[in-house]
Amino acid sequence: MEYKITKHIATITKTKYNTLELNYVSFNNRPAKLDLRRWGTGEDGERIPYKGIQLDELELEELKKIMECI
Repeated sequence: MEYKITKHIATITKTKYNTLELNYVSFNNRPAKLDLRRWGTGEDGERIPYKGIQLDELELEELKKIMECI
């Protein structure tokens, strides 16, 4: 799997083993989407993406509307 973090927005939490980050990420040369996921670090220092979610602009707008109602 090929990925590129095109814009780092925030690190939400950080532990000894991973971080939870909000970024714009492109996977497999596709357009970057807003991405919320945990990232680990391999023995060679390379970042490892764990399970997460990606939202396009329409999905993000819907999530914003929902969050405003909470």
